[in-house]
Amino acid sequence: MNKVNVGLVGFGLSGQVFHAPIIQSIDGMDIVKVVSSNPDKAAQYLPNAAVVASLDNLLSDESIDLVIITSPNQTHYPFAKQALLAGKHVVVEKPFVITSEEAEDLIETAKQQNKKLSVYQNRRWDNDFLTVKSLIASGELGDIASYETHYDRYRPQVSDRWREQAGPGSGMLYDLGAHLIDQALHLFGKPVSVYADLFAQRTGSEVVDYFHLVLTYENMRVILHSGSLVMQHGPRFQVHGSQGTFIKYGLDSQEETLRKGGLPGQPAWGKDRVEWYGELTLMADGKAETSKVETHQGSYERFYEGMFQAITDNKPVPVAAEDARNTIRVIELAMQSSAEKRALPFN
Repeated sequence: MNKVNVGLVGFGLSGQVFHAPIIQSIDGMDIVKVVSSNPDKAAQYLPNAAVVASLDNLLSDESIDLVIITSPNQTHYPFAKQALLAGKHVVVEKPFVITSEEAEDLIETAKQQNKKLSVYQNRRWDNDFLTVKSLIASGELGDIASYETHYDRYRPQVSDRWREQAGPGSGMLYDLGAHLIDQALHLFGKPVSVYADLFAQRTGSEVVDYFHLVLTYENMRVILHSGSLVMQHGPRFQVHGSQGTFIKYGLDSQEETLRKGGLPGQPAWGKDRVEWYGELTLMADGKAETSKVETHQGSYERFYEGMFQAITDNKPVPVAAEDARNTIRVIELAMQSSAEKRALPFN
């Protein structure tokens, strides 16, 4: 098998910006059918794909190998379950599902159906995160004492979008939080405990739009933070170890590039601004010395390259569903922790 036919469920921001352009850059992957409530827009961007109104129509197409769920969060579980039972491989946009119980059920269903199941945690391939991951792996920082990352925004007005309307799976913790939690667990594994402070920060907000999480490890603390009223951003990453510190400003460029119509393979794809290169401070002969660290190149395309290999050559999926389940479990514990105002053991 050297070709994977894709069915895309949903063609909002996620499907249009984060999935379709990346998939189209992968040799051997073709989007052949799209479920969309806006057929004109879908047809404009994907003229070679059939646009249909229902998931049933897509799933009945025997030529489709992989179904990608990019519809609103509360549909992830039922749509993914239906697709797996129809004999399709499945990718679910983050957050995976609403509850860890739903995650467990999908993992078991995928095993029973002998199908691949993964979650689109694309920010594992952010240029800044790849740089941090490489530095930690190199041992230059020594034993990591604290890891802090922010994903802040300045959006004082509440938007009329489903993500900002009250309901299961809405709010920043499921949205941006799913990225930061996944990155932390990818680096350090499961925490010992979870503490969180969550609230609706903006006037009129009905959902969590501020979070501050502390994941505790035996000899380390991980801080994950996001606010909606941050006009001047501080560092994106601060990593402190027994031998040094790494501080990095700025945000990966791939989202902005995709929004402007750019694609993987173009000269500037995944590159960072020179002025945003991080600073590494180490002790040398008893004196702290600081140097710039060139940012690694971002590579969202690695996710779908991995999915292609998983389907065609039975390789592991690029993001294990079990990892995504653990992210959802942290979200559940964070909500409980904030309500009860106490740290909770990860279980």
